[in-house]
Amino acid sequence: MTLYSHSRLSTFEQCRYKYKLKYIDKIPSPVKKSVEAHLGECVHDALEWLYKNILSGRVPEMDEVIERYANTWQEKDTEEMIIVGETPKQEYFNKGVKFLIDYYVKNTPFQDGTIDTEKRVWINLGEDFPHKVVGYIDRLTYNKERNEYEIHDYKTANTLPNKSKFENDRQLALYSIAIKELYGDKPVTLTWHYLNYNIKIISKRTDEQLEELKKDTIKLINEIENTKDFPVNRSILCNWCEYKQYCKAWGNSIPEHLLREKVPSPYKKYESEEFPTLEKYFKN
Repeated sequence: MTLYSHSRLSTFEQCRYKYKLKYIDKIPSPVKKSVEAHLGECVHDALEWLYKNILSGRVPEMDEVIERYANTWQEKDTEEMIIVGETPKQEYFNKGVKFLIDYYVKNTPFQDGTIDTEKRVWINLGEDFPHKVVGYIDRLTYNKERNEYEIHDYKTANTLPNKSKFENDRQLALYSIAIKELYGDKPVTLTWHYLNYNIKIISKRTDEQLEELKKDTIKLINEIENTKDFPVNRSILCNWCEYKQYCKAWGNSIPEHLLREKVPSPYKKYESEEFPTLEKYFKN
């Protein structure tokens, strides 16, 4: 049995060669992360910290949230980050501060029914299907007035996708399948917070749409399991790819010592006998 995540599925769709390096050959990334990923990680951490405090009965001041963000940024900063273009790192840091200020002002006093943060969920696609999908919900709320659950996801990207992206989004829709199983067949709203625009996008799925999603995901996983050829797919996304330094399409190669050595899985601490390929979901 293989355990999948939305990130793993998306990697296969974007570039099969990257998928092979990361998930089959388990070649460690030559780059720890991009500055965009660093920004997203630090903003997510600050918002998770904010809501964990709220769940414990205390609403932190805005300055405390910014301080948490700044400390996390400094602690996890590295000179090895990918920075595409000429935008200085400080400018990315400043963007994160603005994201958090805008979010705090817009959502205070935070009486929105939050019940959990970074909640791990398991998505069962079918009783006889051997593979599982795991995910991590940024924030889960329960709206008593509407008697429905809300899945919240934070986005720090510069671009705002068109409407079809949200109507066809797989990640949060898969999570809603798990929430329905956990809490009963209540309505689930999918909510994206695009922090760069200080707006939120809302979408819903019918039960029929979720059943189709299960079928489509099963089909994709079966394709992955049966794939033998993993060609490179060159695209604009290559500029942000953590494996570009090893990619044959760019005239590069994998270092010989990595090919010779048995490289341990970078997700080893999350593995277990029951799920030997367990991978914690990392956000894009």
